[in-house]
Amino acid sequence: QDQLVESGGGLVQAGDSLRLLCVGSGRTFSNTAIGWFRQAPGKERDFVAGISWSSDKIKYRTPVKGRFTIARDNSKNTVYLQMDSLKHEDKDVYYCGAISEEIGLPFSEQFYDYWGQGTEVTVSS
Repeated sequence: QDQLVESGGGLVQAGDSLRLLCVGSGRTFSNTAIGWFRQAPGKERDFVAGISWSSDKIKYRTPVKGRFTIARDNSKNTVYLQMDSLKHEDKDVYYCGAISEEIGLPFSEQFYDYWGQGTEVTVSS
């Protein structure tokens, strides 16, 4: 069964750092791109960053450029999201989603095939 599991969320102060992990399992994780999204209550998931299977394509949304870094270690089936200089507005539930490599890294959540359960990030100001 294809599965993603996020971890690493928590409560931090503004200016602190967190590293989120997305661990995949299942036969389709190979040749899969991963997108990190975040979601506030009652809102749609917003694309944060994405990375292709070979890490040759990486995207960031403007609000996190220069502060967040996405990377992956395919030997561990893991995608990381290093979040530095956290701001209060980064507070959300973060999800990773899997998408076929050939589709790319669209910003819309509707194109992603399966998701993890989410990990909550809380930033106190």
